[in-house]
Amino acid sequence: MKRKVMLSIRGTQHYEEQEPEVIELITEGTLEKKESSWELIYQESDLTGLAGVTTSFLLEDDKIVLTRTGKLNSQMVFQVGVLHNSLYEMEFGALMLTVCASNIDYDLSESGGTIDLVYGIEIEQASAGVIDYHLEISAVK
Repeated sequence: MKRKVMLSIRGTQHYEEQEPEVIELITEGTLEKKESSWELIYQESDLTGLAGVTTSFLLEDDKIVLTRTGKLNSQMVFQVGVLHNSLYEMEFGALMLTVCASNIDYDLSESGGTIDLVYGIEIEQASAGVIDYHLEISAVK
């Protein structure tokens, strides 16, 4: 059953020799328990620079699949210690990304929960730093 939820999202991008860049967003979305996974879906906003994009997290036992559709299309697969390539398609072109998760942790129930994801990212085979996502999910009554 799909439930409406409120999301508090904090994304921190760590680049070499620079101050971390933090983006925080509070938005509505949906959370749905599937047979052996969870799916979280929300709309991006101008604040994230991705207005017009739908983001979904599919949370399985040992991996998280992050899919973005709309003005930007990509699918990134996160498994601890495993490199995954992804085509990141934007309006003005595409980039090849490689991601490798160092931490995947989530605790979800029908009433909400948390998701923590930390991963390194390479763009066109050049290191682009580490990204740390923390999401807090609360069911809307």
